[in-house]
Amino acid sequence: MRKHSVQAGRRAVPLVLTALTGLALVTGCGLPDHRAPAARTDGPTTSEPAVAPKAPVPSGEPLGPDAHVPDPGVIDDNDATSVSKAWAETTYGYDTAYDTSPHDAVLRGIRWCTERKAAAERRFRPAGGPGDQWNTWERHRAWTTPSVSSELEDDAPRDSETIAYRSLVVNGTAQGRDGWTGTGPRLNAYVKLVRTAVGKPWRVDDVTVVEAVTPPGQDGASASPGSSSDDFTQ
Repeated sequence: MRKHSVQAGRRAVPLVLTALTGLALVTGCGLPDHRAPAARTDGPTTSEPAVAPKAPVPSGEPLGPDAHVPDPGVIDDNDATSVSKAWAETTYGYDTAYDTSPHDAVLRGIRWCTERKAAAERRFRPAGGPGDQWNTWERHRAWTTPSVSSELEDDAPRDSETIAYRSLVVNGTAQGRDGWTGTGPRLNAYVKLVRTAVGKPWRVDDVTVVEAVTPPGQDGASASPGSSSDDFTQ
């Protein structure tokens, strides 16, 4: 009986060695190791965030008498389409002589928004600068004039008494104070509007924006006599 056990043990040794050799080959072939690393205990721990909080967006200058920003005028708050278009015209109407970034116009447009969305826009912190297109407008001290149209979507939900959806197309132009002209904001905006009850004003509560893309080889800008043309992409 003892002899049989010894022989079994001798047969098991090559099997163990084979398994260990196979494990070494697998871990040495560049395959990812999905095991969770052990927690380090040899250094201090901290609860501070790894990334510093974003800085607030600096406000632009107060609008002067020569500012070129849209004025939608008197809007029927009971008409969801009118409210959504007024919001878009205001939000995408920039004047780089006064605005530091597009966010200045966004804040002008929150008068058409719910309190929830308005508060979110006030708390907004951008991840980066305003972009190349804005820099082009700024070099020419340009303002943008958005043309907003409403499109009917076949699959759009029907308006209820308190919720409405609108699909907007924004095609903007840019005009520099030096005579330069170029492309303004171009995008599709899918807008959700809400109201607390029939007869109460519609307000923009959520927006999904799809930016238009400038085709390759087109800079979207035209040069007037005596001015220069700058390349930029949307």
